[in-house]
Amino acid sequence: MLNFENLTKLYGERPALDHLTFEVPPGVVFGFLGPNGAGKTTTMRAIFNLVTLDFGKVTYKGQPITKGIAKNFGYMPEERGLYSKMTVLDHLIYLARLHGVSSNESKIRAVRLIEELEIKGGGGAKVESLSLGNQQRAQIAATLISDPELIVMDEPFSGLDPLSVEIVRRQLEERARRGNYVLFSSHQLEVVEDMCEEVAIIDSGQLIVSDKTDALLTAQDQYVINLVGEGKVSDDLLNGIDLIERSPDHILFRAASLEEANHVASKFMALGLVESFLPYRLRLSDVFREKIEEIRDGR
Repeated sequence: MLNFENLTKLYGERPALDHLTFEVPPGVVFGFLGPNGAGKTTTMRAIFNLVTLDFGKVTYKGQPITKGIAKNFGYMPEERGLYSKMTVLDHLIYLARLHGVSSNESKIRAVRLIEELEIKGGGGAKVESLSLGNQQRAQIAATLISDPELIVMDEPFSGLDPLSVEIVRRQLEERARRGNYVLFSSHQLEVVEDMCEEVAIIDSGQLIVSDKTDALLTAQDQYVINLVGEGKVSDDLLNGIDLIERSPDHILFRAASLEEANHVASKFMALGLVESFLPYRLRLSDVFREKIEEIRDGR
């Protein structure tokens, strides 16, 4: 596990991190969320000892993170840090060599990443000649060139169009399937919702929630019946149902238990009206907003 234990960082009297504690497991894509100024970047920098904590620690597989351990990590900051006059290929080979990769293997990896990330202009293009989106892809390639065990990215999808997002998504999901750690922050909540098996949300340096995405987005007392056809549900059929929303193609209702929800659905099934019946799935943007509002209202 990658563990964050009671991370505390003060700037004057203002806490950037306030006893922040959560863990990131291997083999999943983990989304790290929060409003601007919540402490996400400070937390990620703490993994690499780039900030001095006032209290708490970050450990990897139960061990403090030394320079030797961190050599197996890949970090992509929000600000681009590539040498603009170098070609993409030379830049990636240079970075791989810094990580101890052989010259031949460095070139193989660089060519493969340029192809897989579909960086326009190929390896011969200078970084400064690339569009912003392609510079972002090159920055992502630079993070992945050492084949890191732990991948940490700050807003990796910034400036990417939907096709580019999908290309990067495949890269990150493939590495998670290998058992690597993948942690990234993003304000693009629809991307996080689609990609991430687990998420943590913080605000003002404090943990709001950390959970599996499916658990977080499944409304505990809301269910949806998707209907066959349209306009066939009578008002009488809806009597006694705690109705939230009704449309020609679905019924959204609230029930105190799954047993109660099944009883409601059985009435529709008996009439052949049910295409599907399942717990209602929330949107991450709604959950994010509600969690932040709850914690701020409680302060």
